[in-house]
Amino acid sequence: MNKTVVDSISAIRVLSAEGVQKANSGHPGLPLGAAPIAYALWAENMTHCPKNPAFFNRDRFVLSAGHGSMLLYSLLHLFGYGLTIEDLKNFRQLDSKTPGHPEYGHTVGVETTTGPLGQGVANAVGMAMAEKHLAAKFNREGFNVVDHYTYCILGDGCMMEGISHEACSLAGTLKLNKLIALYDDNEISIEGSTDIAFREDVPARFRAYGWNVIDVADGNCHKNVGAAIRLAKGSDKPTLIVCHTQIGFGSPKAGKASAHGEPLGDEALAETKKALGWDYPPFTVPEDVYARAAEATARGEEARQAWLRLMDEYKAAHPDLYQEYQAWHSEELPVDLLHDEAYWAFDKKAATRNSSGEVINRLAARVPNLIGGSADLAPSNKTEMKGRGDFSAENPTGANLHFGVREHAMAAICNGLKLHGGLRPYCATFFVFSDYMKNAMRMSALMGLNVVYVLTHDSIGVGEDGPTHQPIEHLAGLRAIPNMIVFRPADSREVAAGWYQGLTGDRPVSLVLTRQDLPLYEKSGPAALKGGYIIADSEKETPDVILLASGSEVEPCVNAQALLKEKGVDARVVSMPSFELFDEQDEAYKQSVLPDGVRARVAVEAGAELGWHKYVGLDGAVICMHGFGASAPYKTLFEKFGFTAENVAATAMNVLAKK
Repeated sequence: MNKTVVDSISAIRVLSAEGVQKANSGHPGLPLGAAPIAYALWAENMTHCPKNPAFFNRDRFVLSAGHGSMLLYSLLHLFGYGLTIEDLKNFRQLDSKTPGHPEYGHTVGVETTTGPLGQGVANAVGMAMAEKHLAAKFNREGFNVVDHYTYCILGDGCMMEGISHEACSLAGTLKLNKLIALYDDNEISIEGSTDIAFREDVPARFRAYGWNVIDVADGNCHKNVGAAIRLAKGSDKPTLIVCHTQIGFGSPKAGKASAHGEPLGDEALAETKKALGWDYPPFTVPEDVYARAAEATARGEEARQAWLRLMDEYKAAHPDLYQEYQAWHSEELPVDLLHDEAYWAFDKKAATRNSSGEVINRLAARVPNLIGGSADLAPSNKTEMKGRGDFSAENPTGANLHFGVREHAMAAICNGLKLHGGLRPYCATFFVFSDYMKNAMRMSALMGLNVVYVLTHDSIGVGEDGPTHQPIEHLAGLRAIPNMIVFRPADSREVAAGWYQGLTGDRPVSLVLTRQDLPLYEKSGPAALKGGYIIADSEKETPDVILLASGSEVEPCVNAQALLKEKGVDARVVSMPSFELFDEQDEAYKQSVLPDGVRARVAVEAGAELGWHKYVGLDGAVICMHGFGASAPYKTLFEKFGFTAENVAATAMNVLAKK
């Protein structure tokens, strides 16, 4: 084998092990074993462009096994993405560019944040779906302006996680032939041999999913891996390349579980370098290795220049499509929704899930790159875009996504759709099943991706389905996620506000929607974008009591206002669709809604009380759920659990009596 190639692979191995050793923390086993796979991909088969890393037609790379992050950081350094030797030395240190797991938006060249096993491969499925959809939309004869692959390295842990089963099953159904997954099959996990817990026939499973499977008996041979990648490119299916590797290759811990998640130790590291024939000082790379990497990146720059020339020709041949392409890839909406009266126009009471369905179709007519769907619940979630077609292997131009009953993968796939660029994704399920999606939703928030989550059947208002389907703790759980906007609208215009926030903001939005009809309020609308606002004001300048609620519980508060007036009590009603947005308003605005001088407050929400006390204080009260729901018509349940105007008024009187 060419010495420079051998040294290049050894450089990836040694830099990774040295970074882990200096940090005294990390996972050296995967980089030592998978370095030849990474080299075959990055140096010989992947189109990427370090000088212009956001080059749209680049191949995407996902390290789903994100614990092996030093593998990726070593690659980013060698191939010129701006990571320095000092950055590698600062692995896992505060404010470094090389955190413990790869972080999107933090380190140039990292396509997605990975670490929670299985999330990355599901992101990769979303990226491949985006490529397929955009190619079908924009490519024309002689103009393949969207034409790239999504590569993913995953390990045994990703294979075991249920999310990978869901995502890869859907990928096979959709025939995502531009998706190539390289399986680092080293048969070791933290507890030892995978044989203790994982004996399934993975190739058979993937063939059953509808994947092409290629077996590379010696994953340490970069030539064999490269040949498999090139063979995969000719398939009409997604491809799994099974690379049989040895964890911790070259080290005294090779093939052992101890190589997985702990530094080798100074002595073992020295032995590893000796076994690899690496006779250089720590964090030293010979110039011929850098030169070899530069050859690959030069090819990437040539590909970028060729694509730019193609786009110029495309612009001349298909000017309308070119303009549409540019609009799809802009973060700016193609319309001014805020001042679009028709967007905000509603004239009757409706379940907010139905209002959302109406808004989605208004958006579909105005925002052509909106794409999304449901976990086999579109008729209940009201998420179908009429006239936009169904995305499938046979019809990749369709914008309605059918995820099947796969909530775990659905949310992570939407992250991949957004990360790829060019699309505005949403997904939907019943609110109670957001538990299945929570990790991917958290990743949306961590990455700052404005994915819209449509979560219907939001409370005990689900009714007869009973406590298994009635969310209680879920609002508090989502509100606890930093950078997640939870938006529970009280009427149709607040729904429109939630969707507007989701499409124009820089964070994910969880739209939490009712099954039952809600009234339409005169003062609702764009005001809801402040997160909390006065929806029914008091007659006095300073009210006697303030009633706060979100969603369906605004209605009993408005009705309680009239009951309190009969008792000579002046109440203000505040709709609080989003804690997060309200908390971000300036102090003057917050005081105008919730003046400090009014300590008599009652908050009402058919969920756990956690979070409301910061608004009602020690003198206020919260009407909420203190246990699970029950199976009965929703009106019966609201009465049983105290979500009535009468109970709200009585609670307000009790609060006032304690003053």
